[in-house]
This record gives sequence, structure tokens and C-alpha cells, in this order.
Amino acid sequence: MPGSNFFASWDFTSDPCNFAGVYCDVDKVIALNLGDPRAGSPGLIGRLDPAIGKLSALTEFSVVPGRIIGSLPQSLSQLKDLRFLAVSRNFLSSGIPATLGMLRNLRTLDLSYNQLTGEIPNSIGTIPELANVILCHNRLSGWVPPFLSQSLTRLDLKHNDLTGSLGPSSLPPSLHYLSLSWNRLSGPVDRILNRLDQLNYLDLSMNQFSGGIPGRIFTFPITNLQLQRNLFTGPLQPPNQVTIETVDLSYNRLWGEISPMFSTVQNLYLNNNRFTGQVPGSFVDRLLAASIQILYLQHNYLTGIDINPAAQIPSSSSLCLQYNCMVSPVQTPCPLKAGKQKTRPAAQCNEWRGKVGIHQI
Repeated sequence: MPGSNFFASWDFTSDPCNFAGVYCDVDKVIALNLGDPRAGSPGLIGRLDPAIGKLSALTEFSVVPGRIIGSLPQSLSQLKDLRFLAVSRNFLSSGIPATLGMLRNLRTLDLSYNQLTGEIPNSIGTIPELANVILCHNRLSGWVPPFLSQSLTRLDLKHNDLTGSLGPSSLPPSLHYLSLSWNRLSGPVDRILNRLDQLNYLDLSMNQFSGGIPGRIFTFPITNLQLQRNLFTGPLQPPNQVTIETVDLSYNRLWGEISPMFSTVQNLYLNNNRFTGQVPGSFVDRLLAASIQILYLQHNYLTGIDINPAAQIPSSSSLCLQYNCMVSPVQTPCPLKAGKQKTRPAAQCNEWRGKVGIHQI
């Protein structure tokens, strides 16, 4: 690439095994790492030559970052020993070749930050040893195929145009990291989430998922739980104190009273739902003790909070109670998108009380 010094050491009068980014075993090229993402050093510009398929001993191939255009060559499927394939932060277009499913030893597939279109081939999900699939920030459409690998720990499909629902056994319980945000996925996820008890990161935000959120999910070893801007419904009933650092359930259709089990969350976003009743006293105690940094409860149907109007909320904490069925006893700054109305119209509160009664029956 113009301006890049990555290939400055490539002296074509000498042994190619001494080139930067080329690694050999005896006289066979076993790895090509063309670009250095840590140093921001760009790699190749142009198209990938189908001759790449002739490097029969290749186990690792990466071009990160670069200016690769066009499609992935079908000849990649000839690299039977390939374990690591990363052509990320380039300009790949067209679809993901279904023939990549022939790479039965592949463990990492990273094609993120490109312009790939079409569906994720079903054959990708059948690769038995896959551990990392990173296809985020593309233009992929269609459904999420079943992933059969029991070694899969990371699946990142965020920022695509995926649709459809997730089958109850489409993702393996080995997952530690799952991000499906910024798609158009729909349907219930309670059955599949109940199986993924090794998750330490979960982001399903900005989709159209519906149904209930299983209480068991709040016992998983997750540090960051992002379920905002979906169509989740029903009450929330964690079985015990929630130890997750950040929980964002905002902009859903959740209802019922807020469980005191959430008072141990450091950053809690329950705004823009349909919660009712009093804010539990345990929230007030932890808020005044600066144990809660963010508590957003605006745009619900809450009827009260037991807090002294003269109480001093720590400067490190943010509380928003705007647009509920009560006059807030404390005035605290809210985010601009909360609007200017302090309380919800009484007619709306009365109407929702009636609906809550029907729910309880």
C-alpha cells in the first residue's frame, strides 16, 4: 500500500522465509501475517490471488488491516491445515464462500469490518473445531445458522442485517462471548439463553427479540448484560442478588415491580419500560452509599421512592426518575433524551393500573 513500510524488508533476491510476516517450517510457508493491527501498519492493497491455495502447508493467514477488495478466492478451501483465517478491516465484498466449510481444522474465522453481503453459509456452522467466529460490521443478511462446534467460545455478528429467530439449540453452551446487536433478529430467546450458562458477555441489543427474560441469566458470570431496545415482556425475577456490573434492559416492554435483587448492580438501566410500584428501599441505601453509579428509572409507571428530599446524592452517582406516576422527591439531572415532562399524565397511570390488574389475574 502507498505509504506503508510493511514490505520494506521483502528482498526478492533472498530467501522468502526471511520476509516480514512470512513464517516457514523447513521449506514450506506455514503462516502469512500481512499487516500489524497493533501498530496500525497496513498490509496489502488489491485482490487476493487464487494462487494462495497452492500454499498447501499454510496454517495461518491474516491481512489486518489492508485495502483488499473483491471476494475471497474459492481456492482457500484447498488449505486443509488452515487453523486461523483473518481478513479483517478490509473492503471485501460479495458473499462468504460456502466452500470455507471444507476447512475442517479451522479454529478462528475473522472477516469483520468488510462489506460482505449474502447469508452466512450453513457449512460454516458445521466446522467441528471452530472456537472464534467474528463477522461483525458487514452487510450480511438471512438467518443465523446452527453452530455445532462444542469448542465455540466467541460469536460476534453485530452490525449486520440478520433476520429470523434463533433455534433453541442453534448455539452451543460453550459460548463465553455472544454479540448479535444491531440486527433485525426476532422471536423468543429464553430457551436458548438458559443453556448458555458460561457466558461472560452478552449483547442482544437493537433487535426485535420478544418474550420473557429468564431469571437464571442474572446468575451467569456476566460483567456486561446488554438487552436494550428489543420487545422483551413480562416481569423480572432474579433468583438472588445480581452481581453483574452493568445491566441495560431499557426500551423494552417489561412490567411488574422492580426486584430488590437488582440493587447490587453498579450501572442499571431500566428506563422506558412499564415497571410499577415503589422503588425498593435497598436501591436508596446503595445509591446514597455511592455503590450505585447509574440508576435510570425514567419513563415507567413507578408510584414512589422512599428518600429524604434533603438527601445528598453523591456526585459520582446519577439518578433519573422522570416521567413516572409520582412527583419525584429529589431533583436530579436526567439525560436530555428523557424529555422535559417531570411526571406522567394521570390518565396514563390510571389506564396502566387497569392493565396491570389484568396481567396479575
